[in-house]
Amino acid sequence: MEFKNTLLEALGIEAVSLTKEKVVLQMPVGPSTHQPLGFLHGGASVALAESAASIGGSLHLNGENEAAFGMEINANHLRSKKDGIVTAIAEPIHIGRRTMVWEVKIVDEQEELICISRCTLAVKRY
Repeated sequence: MEFKNTLLEALGIEAVSLTKEKVVLQMPVGPSTHQPLGFLHGGASVALAESAASIGGSLHLNGENEAAFGMEINANHLRSKKDGIVTAIAEPIHIGRRTMVWEVKIVDEQEELICISRCTLAVKRY
């Protein structure tokens, strides 16, 4: 999957594993993902979570005339982080014809939970 010229590239997000059952992405924590006080920005975590869910959703679609778009997302930011790497692990809760729901856990290098998110995707046909 190509991330060039996207928000994912700007945030340094890279794919680790992409399957229908689990999507794993990693993102560096540094200046491009920091808020003004030097901690991981909650918006960067949400962008990572929605990216993982949307990629997972797209793997369930034909790709020729269907796409998955974020419809709703919530996130609980549980720990702060100043540097290193965070990993998003997205797994489907519901795969339907018109909507999908994914749970995304974002963890640090010690597998401590940084953020937990749930993302609802809309399946659009075009």
